Amino acid sequence: MTDQAARISGPAAAEDARDAAEGPRLTTRETAELLGVKPETVYAYVSRGQLSSRRAPGGRGSTFDAAEVRALVRRTGRRESAAADGGLVFRTAITFIDRDQYFFRGVDAVELARHHGYEEVAEWIWTGEIRPGIRFTSSPESLAAARRAVDALPAHSGSTDRLRVALVAAAAADPLRFDLSPQGVLSSARGLIPTLVGALPTAGGPEATGDGDGDPTAIAARLWPKLTTRPADTASLTVLDTALALLADHDLAASTLAARVAASAHAHPYAVVSAGLGVLEGPLHGAASGLAHRMLAEVVERGSAAPVVADHLRTGRRVPGLGHRLYTGEDPRATALFALLTDVPQAAPVLAAARDVVATTARHTPLHANVDLALAVFSVACAMPPEAGETVFAVSRTAGWIAHALEEYAERPLRIRPTGQYEGPRPPQPLPSPPAA
Repeated sequence: MTDQAARISGPAAAEDARDAAEGPRLTTRETAELLGVKPETVYAYVSRGQLSSRRAPGGRGSTFDAAEVRALVRRTGRRESAAADGGLVFRTAITFIDRDQYFFRGVDAVELARHHGYEEVAEWIWTGEIRPGIRFTSSPESLAAARRAVDALPAHSGSTDRLRVALVAAAAADPLRFDLSPQGVLSSARGLIPTLVGALPTAGGPEATGDGDGDPTAIAARLWPKLTTRPADTASLTVLDTALALLADHDLAASTLAARVAASAHAHPYAVVSAGLGVLEGPLHGAASGLAHRMLAEVVERGSAAPVVADHLRTGRRVPGLGHRLYTGEDPRATALFALLTDVPQAAPVLAAARDVVATTARHTPLHANVDLALAVFSVACAMPPEAGETVFAVSRTAGWIAHALEEYAERPLRIRPTGQYEGPRPPQPLPSPPAA
């Protein structure tokens, strides 16, 4: 090395060594994103002495000590950035939706569900690790408490009613539910999901779980006899297991947002799932597959989609099972399930009915099938009740709610606190008087 090169590289090497000793440094943009502010505000923090900066190599911009920035975040509270439409944006590493595809931790979710069962997919979105063959086990105490509570419900209670009651009973039986450490939350989750399934009453008849090829300890095999009296076959169990895996998460759907709000208040995992279930019961979310089930059953009975679709349009009702605000084409979850349903012999007429619905509706408005229509094909073909799709959705999405709770527990508590825009009478107003007699 020449003397001139040594003079040039010497200070640079010393600066690199200093940076390595002090820890990683962030660019202005990265610092602004962490703080949830504009880059100009970052330099305002510098001028007020709240942050120290160093000129970036090459003299362009500044760099900031990552530990110092994180400390400022803790002091000021990280503010979430706003979306273009004014809505909140939550940073998450769980699900990414782009160009009619969706990904779990960067992996194509459809491909993941094709190669791994529900429990393995749940572990992936929770921990970023695949654990081949993992099975979830419920606590005997929690399962017994959940079953007693569910058995006490009226006979007309729906599956979501039973799941919510089972959830409360299981929580009461778990004295460690307030442990919000990652391992504590994961332990609760691995016991909660089989408890919810185990607390549901059987649909009737023997609890046969398949034709001998499936694993009776898998969640799908345990859930099957809760949904139908029809004996399971390998192809049908594959559809159910894949549906559970595909539905595990889908970004910030309404129920997931409710779950994150609960987690922001440091509610325990059972309460987080309860918040999600409360929203899921709405007809525009988890219950949508039941509407599609009833429609498809009528199409099969009448032999044509035309009169059924016409009835919906005439009464101003939207045709269920069609369209999704996040996809321009067919919902990838529906595409995957339709492909598997072709291997279920009894599904053929129902699949034809679904295709008839899509084609008939396309004459009026071009809408593609969504996952609710695929769940409806499955539930009608397998002699399940209309609410079966909602049950599958709730059991599956429990994994996603837990994944989002794990993320939210690591954030600043109670950060999800919108400000109301008051539009009532301008104060002060006089005290109200009782109506005249």
